[in-house]
Amino acid sequence: MGRVQGACALITRDGRLLLARRSATKRFFPNCWDLVAGHVEAGETPAEALVREVREEIGVTPIRFTPLDPLTVTAPGTPGATYHLFHVTTWTDGEPRLLGDEHTDLRWFTVEEACALDDLALDDYRALFRRVV
Repeated sequence: MGRVQGACALITRDGRLLLARRSATKRFFPNCWDLVAGHVEAGETPAEALVREVREEIGVTPIRFTPLDPLTVTAPGTPGATYHLFHVTTWTDGEPRLLGDEHTDLRWFTVEEACALDDLALDDYRALFRRVV
């Protein structure tokens, strides 16, 4: 079995970034604020996974996005995962909205507000937010 790969969307608009609170039932980072993200499936590129996951989770389709440096993350009980990060600046299908049960909240934050969150999924996000947004 290969390393786990994920595609993550850093969605920004007007100097703010969109974060989703993960459900309490999630195995990794439950109840934490996180980027909209998901696994890269077999035969799928990270960019294809990004578009699919964003559509599935928040109902919009990214149409303008830029790849960022990937993060390698090791969570308890896993051999590590590579998160392919994308900065999403344009999408179609209206406003982002929660779909399904993977998340319990969806909110726009300033960089300062996001960096001050005690329950941010990854500490590495703070430097990413400050660099990109």
